[in-house]
Amino acid sequence: MKIKLALVFTLSILLNHVYGFQKQDFNSIEQFETGLTISKVRTAQNKKQTFILGSSYEGTIIAVSYEGKRLWENKLSGFMNHDVWCADVTNDGRDEIFAANADGNLYCLNYKGELLWKFRENNAPMYAVTVITKDKTPYIVCGGYDKNIYYLSSSGDLLKTIASKDYSVEKAKGANSKEVPTGNAHISNFIRTIKKADGSEVLAVQGVNHTMSIQARGSLYLFHPLDEKPFKTIDLEGKRLLGELKVVDVGLDGDQEIIAGSSTMIHESSLLKVDLETYEQELFEISKIKKKIDRFGYRVTQPEIITQNGKQSYFVLFGSRILLVPLDFNLEKTEVLVSKYSFNDMWKDGKGNIILASIQSGGSEIYVLNPNKPNWKQAYENLIPKGKIASIIANTKEVKEQLNVFTAPIEERKPLPVYLMSEGVPPSIKTLVDDIKENYKSPVFLNRSGSDKEKWDRSSIENEKYRDRRDRRMKYILSQDQVIKKITSKYKGGPGIAYWGGHGNDPYMYQLSTTKKVLNAAKGKKTVLIFPELEDHSDNFNYVMEDYFYPLAKHARETNANIYVRTKHAFWQANVYLPTWSRLVSGEFSDVFVPAMEETTDKSMDLSIAGRLGIWTSGATDSWGSRCARDNPSLDRLRQHSHQMLPNHFLRNMIYHVSSGAQYLDNFNVDQEYMSLLWELIAKGALYVPKRSEILSFSPVNLGMLSPDKHYLEESSNAKWTTFYDEEKEKNNPLVFSHLNGSWPGAPVTEWDFSKYAGGVQDRRLNFLPTYTNGLVLLTPPQNGIYADKKAKRGTLTSHLHPMYKNIMKEYYTDGRNYYSADGTQTYKANEYYKVIAKDIKDNAKKLPLTVSGDVAWVVAQSSPKHLRLTLIDGGYLNPDDREVTIQFNTVVPIKVTDLLSGEEFTPNANGELQIKVSCGLFRFIDIEFTGFK
Repeated sequence: MKIKLALVFTLSILLNHVYGFQKQDFNSIEQFETGLTISKVRTAQNKKQTFILGSSYEGTIIAVSYEGKRLWENKLSGFMNHDVWCADVTNDGRDEIFAANADGNLYCLNYKGELLWKFRENNAPMYAVTVITKDKTPYIVCGGYDKNIYYLSSSGDLLKTIASKDYSVEKAKGANSKEVPTGNAHISNFIRTIKKADGSEVLAVQGVNHTMSIQARGSLYLFHPLDEKPFKTIDLEGKRLLGELKVVDVGLDGDQEIIAGSSTMIHESSLLKVDLETYEQELFEISKIKKKIDRFGYRVTQPEIITQNGKQSYFVLFGSRILLVPLDFNLEKTEVLVSKYSFNDMWKDGKGNIILASIQSGGSEIYVLNPNKPNWKQAYENLIPKGKIASIIANTKEVKEQLNVFTAPIEERKPLPVYLMSEGVPPSIKTLVDDIKENYKSPVFLNRSGSDKEKWDRSSIENEKYRDRRDRRMKYILSQDQVIKKITSKYKGGPGIAYWGGHGNDPYMYQLSTTKKVLNAAKGKKTVLIFPELEDHSDNFNYVMEDYFYPLAKHARETNANIYVRTKHAFWQANVYLPTWSRLVSGEFSDVFVPAMEETTDKSMDLSIAGRLGIWTSGATDSWGSRCARDNPSLDRLRQHSHQMLPNHFLRNMIYHVSSGAQYLDNFNVDQEYMSLLWELIAKGALYVPKRSEILSFSPVNLGMLSPDKHYLEESSNAKWTTFYDEEKEKNNPLVFSHLNGSWPGAPVTEWDFSKYAGGVQDRRLNFLPTYTNGLVLLTPPQNGIYADKKAKRGTLTSHLHPMYKNIMKEYYTDGRNYYSADGTQTYKANEYYKVIAKDIKDNAKKLPLTVSGDVAWVVAQSSPKHLRLTLIDGGYLNPDDREVTIQFNTVVPIKVTDLLSGEEFTPNANGELQIKVSCGLFRFIDIEFTGFK
């Protein structure tokens, strides 16, 4: 074996010599297809050979040569890697590879991708890693959401633990009703090694305790190796959090400096330079050149130093832009390079080449950019991606061509209206939109309205908190008449309007009488009042509901208006079951309230869909809504790579929700030409919009939601603090819905978590397209036992569902912490009783007409007496791929199975199974003709 390995190694050296593979002297930009969506890139050494490391969306580590050859891969845990570091800690000339994983482990691989060891103290996500040397001995230093940093030996033995509580200056402060962490503590946002000219090294730890507020900027702690206390703590200047921190040598004097970039919106984005000799700081505010940069978005500012023609400058990757910034931060001399796409990560190799990870929209390539080539700027700006991005574009084009000749099945009823509340219409698609408006009744394009806020006498508001509260982003300068004139002007020329009626920061942006007068002026046209972030669960909000929302709901009912409740976190499976919202849950205003979500910072999308559908199917509301926004992918605000320029993830998300019955869509405009496919699919009837009584992919098992347990309520709605992790608290408080606070980005869910046993979800990430293999398990108001509201106007769940469900539904009860018997006399622990429910869900799935397995989201609806509509959607939200799907027919015998767009026909096997492929980034609309139910 050793002889064979030696021969292969010798041949490799010969090939490299002959073909120059390791010279790293290539075109201005090279594109290497990997087959995976690469989230992070690094480089590593095997003796004198450099190779590229990639960490995929799924957490797979791959090695790629500079000629694009896949050398090896290691799937590790199947969970995301938050950080990757490469260094030689065994002094053999070959780098070890360290991966800080969301499962709590630090994994160590050798240069061949083989696992050498792993280290884990608890289940808190590991977040940062580096290697530092003292007295010629290398130490691995890592840290994560348990708020500690760890020194490890080269063989993975724990040498020292340093708790941030013993030195941190990060203090938790909060003005709202939510719980805040106790004491000073932080997580390690970054751990990096600073090299000094004298050969010594310093450990830099950037600590944070929050992901959104001004205090999220955190501090920089400088340590001598192995010391337990920092010798210097630096309060970092600038707004918001840091998403990148690099150690660079400006001036090439051997002493390294810190250059860091933000992770936020463009108007707060910046570059920060820290001189580690004087500790002086200097800010470069990107917002000052925002006119040179593309539209609003959430981006990580990723800086490096490059040398061109003997002159250093900062190379900054900023979404789809590269900023070439002079060392003196001169705004006027900053050059902006424009690409069509944004990238997931950036790394500079030892030769000065820039390695780019995959395109954020689900790409699968790695790019190597050579800034020393004369035409590298043009190559970047003219980049045409291959791999998955090319597949998505080609696949979408094919769907459009199929749609041109598509005719909806004649046996289907007329489409339900879908309201588009915020869609811009650029000139390039005006003809299409005009055609839809003239020839189709759905979708309905509402005009977007709004204004500055009303300046009015609030002394009549009896609640002090909301009387004095204002949204700092808004201008309160208009009179009532001015507000009414400005908002109502948008009714002209359209079927109605949508606008912000208020916000969780200030529901009283307009006094109630003002909003009522606006609704009166509609003269029967549709009005949708959008209220984002209504997440306050304190007693103060009880007042707001009774004083403002319920009176407004009464008036809205009389004026063809809706209140679009655009909440966050676990609202529709937690907060809504508080007494504050009881009148909504009762169905008293079912024709007014529209449950929707603002799913940013969240990691529980599989739950929110089950929660909203549970409210809708129960009869509490007659409709439900959805939203896509730039920061939907921002599960981790510390790393907001949320500037996708090809909104394929939006398209699939909307198709899933519309095929599940959503009729109110509030989407951020990214690429309207691309998203117009959604509108055309709805208009022509290719995308079927079901009534709740037509859907047949709900599990016959539902979970009745009780008033939420206090601990669960806090955990599920407190997603911004990073320092809540408590190992003992975690062990002693098993929850039905776990790992929902800010300490768990990308982390595995527990074995007993509803997301896992019901939804097939493995982690707290971006599960917008969950599989629910055994049918979607609805989270509903209780239907039976002592918890049921028998007098509720909404009626029973089964009275709104398909008749098939009338005698097969089975209900369990939970408050988010425990399960309970229907009579309330018995309590069952979440980490024990889940097995009973999981078995019931699996067994009862056989009562459904069909079930679907594979990495897809799916919905079945009965579209006519003898036809079912099956919608299949590629389930990789940011990591799309070709998906193999298995359909198992249970209670129907199909006569004919046809793809409505392509015309392709399928035949199940003798066991009632059918294999279908869903192409990368796509969906399929399958018509199933059947004789009847068994």
